[in-house]
Amino acid sequence: MSGNHWVLHVDLDQFIAAVEVLRRPELAGKPVIVGGRGDPTERAVVSTASYEARAFGVGSGMPLRIAARKVPDAVILPVDTEAYLAASDVVMATLRAQPGAVVQVLGWDEAFVGTQTEDPEAYARHLQSAVLEQTQLHCSVGIGDTLVRAKNATDLGKPAGVFRLTRENWLEVMGARPTRELWGVGAKISGRLAKLGISTVAELAAADPQALVPEFGPKMGPWYAELGRGDGSSTVDDTPWVARGHSRETTFQQDLTEPAQVEAAVRELAANVLKDVAAEGRPVIGLTLKVRYAPFTTKTHARKIPETFDRDEVLARSLDLAGAIEPGRPIRLLGLRAEMPMPDDARKGHTPTRGGCRARPRPARGPPLNRPAEVPSP
Repeated sequence: MSGNHWVLHVDLDQFIAAVEVLRRPELAGKPVIVGGRGDPTERAVVSTASYEARAFGVGSGMPLRIAARKVPDAVILPVDTEAYLAASDVVMATLRAQPGAVVQVLGWDEAFVGTQTEDPEAYARHLQSAVLEQTQLHCSVGIGDTLVRAKNATDLGKPAGVFRLTRENWLEVMGARPTRELWGVGAKISGRLAKLGISTVAELAAADPQALVPEFGPKMGPWYAELGRGDGSSTVDDTPWVARGHSRETTFQQDLTEPAQVEAAVRELAANVLKDVAAEGRPVIGLTLKVRYAPFTTKTHARKIPETFDRDEVLARSLDLAGAIEPGRPIRLLGLRAEMPMPDDARKGHTPTRGGCRARPRPARGPPLNRPAEVPSP
């Protein structure tokens, strides 16, 4: 194809809620909330909410109890992972089928598309039409000359729109915005930047990269300055995503208080994580145990271990980590992560994600879903 090289970021609008509405057309136009097992009396958080529910202040990561209070008439549905995976697979296959498209999948509901074209807006609208035709799902498309600019442009095009951000209009559009609106800068980082007198994108863009090193280190300091300028890679990498690790976690409806309960929970987590690891065919080289005490204090315990395929060894090491749990403290959540060595041909580098998001492994057909961490229920 002729024309300049462009990066497009395709993001499905209210993806999970939209999939649910397709299955239940009678819910169109109603406030829909998806989370947990669909029971707001349980400890669970919102996975996504329709735009109608968001108008009442409901957002991802909010406790279902609070969401239900904000929107008493909302339809609350349980998470159906397989349905979202199936819809995601069709979307990504549709993107890959487009002329000249190089597709880098970021999650269930978003991907970069690299292409050469003289009219990126027309190409973006073509992508939207193709996805809508195949899935009945709407998407927004950001256009940029770097990955960062394309990703940030998408937010400015929502819902179901197209927006272009390039070096020429980056500061005009983004300069006065707070740094937390940058992809890869969340509330915590923006707070640390504010302590340095940097509150806006323009101020971060103008910052001396070396001046950020004392606060963020020799690698991340210059990287944040680069984000402020919208600079960075313009290469869309379609190398298959490979998980660095697999993790499982469980939020308990009743706090664990007995050692036997904790041991049983760790054994179950280890068994489930090992199933995921076995499918990768790579050994375990590290373990991390996440413990959330009641009411809401979280601690992690991590340890590198000798490379092993031995399930009993991984279980034993996991139980060793559980020995660091403070006796007598009620536990509301436990999580276990197993880390694996990366293959030589794995995608290099990393992709920044919005602050506050955590990655959850998914099957080998694609990368992780960005899933909010649990937040305290009242």
